[in-house]
Amino acid sequence: MRGSLQPLDLGIQIPYHFRCPISLELMTDPVTVSTGQTYDRNSIESWVNTGNTTCPVTRANLTDFTFIPNHTLRRLIQEWCVANRAFGVQRIPTPKQPADSALVRSLLNQCSSHSAPTQMRLNSLRRLRSLARDSDYNRSLIGSLNVRHVLLPIVFDYNGLDEMKYESLGLLVLFPLSESECSSVASDSDKINYLTSLLSHSLFDVRVNSAALIEIIVAGTHSAEIRSQVSNVDGIYDGVIEILKNPISYPRALKIGIKALFALCLVKQTRHRAVAAGAPAVLVDRLADFEKCDAERALATVELLCRVPDGCAAFASHALTVPMLVKIILKISDRATEYAAGALMALCSESERCQREAVTAGVLTQLLLLVQSDCTERAKRKAQLLLKLLRDSWPQDSVGNSNDFACSHFD
Repeated sequence: MRGSLQPLDLGIQIPYHFRCPISLELMTDPVTVSTGQTYDRNSIESWVNTGNTTCPVTRANLTDFTFIPNHTLRRLIQEWCVANRAFGVQRIPTPKQPADSALVRSLLNQCSSHSAPTQMRLNSLRRLRSLARDSDYNRSLIGSLNVRHVLLPIVFDYNGLDEMKYESLGLLVLFPLSESECSSVASDSDKINYLTSLLSHSLFDVRVNSAALIEIIVAGTHSAEIRSQVSNVDGIYDGVIEILKNPISYPRALKIGIKALFALCLVKQTRHRAVAAGAPAVLVDRLADFEKCDAERALATVELLCRVPDGCAAFASHALTVPMLVKIILKISDRATEYAAGALMALCSESERCQREAVTAGVLTQLLLLVQSDCTERAKRKAQLLLKLLRDSWPQDSVGNSNDFACSHFD
């Protein structure tokens, strides 16, 4: 609806009772809760899924979590949209009905039945995947019915039909795995080798889903030894990094790719493999394409790889690394600033050329502003250390103008 609501800035006011009390946006699928209040389905489902058990407006406890479609209000909203179409307001789409638990159980039974026809099992998997994509409510319902126990055996049935395995994989990555499930998969070399082989599959969707499952498994395994075994598998870094090279027309690939790369790079012993696979160049080239949260992960990965001598050298040799890191300071978020400052500290500690590049890119002003900002204490500490390191590289007039910042504090 975002595109259709933009023309409302011309003077069209959304009636108060058409707005969701949570999002304050025009409701597209109004539902009524047990207290009698009406909300947009996506908003109230998100509210409940984050652990809230009260009505956002009345603060009364919700006696049940059944959301009843408010067809009358939806019809009124639709009529209002039609009446104001001359102002660019579009009809709201017909909402998809939430999944029924009996239907989900039936589909899961069909998926897990070895006696059922293959096409029926495949169609059931596709239907479940479609339902899971429709809404948070559907995913929560499907997840509560032990879908993982059905899907894991299918994904790793090496004698099974490939199409079944790939469809199961695409559905499985929509749900979190328990620690025991993650450890069970991660400690099985055959399963990890199989997932790694899928990173070079001809179907790009299969490659991305494989990377997603690898990230879930590595992030959900607490054993450092097992995580190290996974990240040390030949080709695993190469496959994940190839996904990051995909054109930005497929944004999910960027999101999954950087999550997987970051999870693998948390294993200190195998970071050199990420460097050898070309991670530094890809990270710098893609940095501007990431959304905020993913940009933070990317910068955290840059800082981790800068702690490896080969990684530091690779980043230092890329012409855009230092200018981009300088530009990011105070631009994206406090975390991004902290990671960028840490990476610059590592690079400038090893290379005088990087020091000169940082100064030329305007790092002095950025660091002085950072020290005075409300950023994290760790970021300020890194900025102070970097200022001290770069003192000999400062232009003379900048040194003179920096007295107000008490730079002697960094000695």
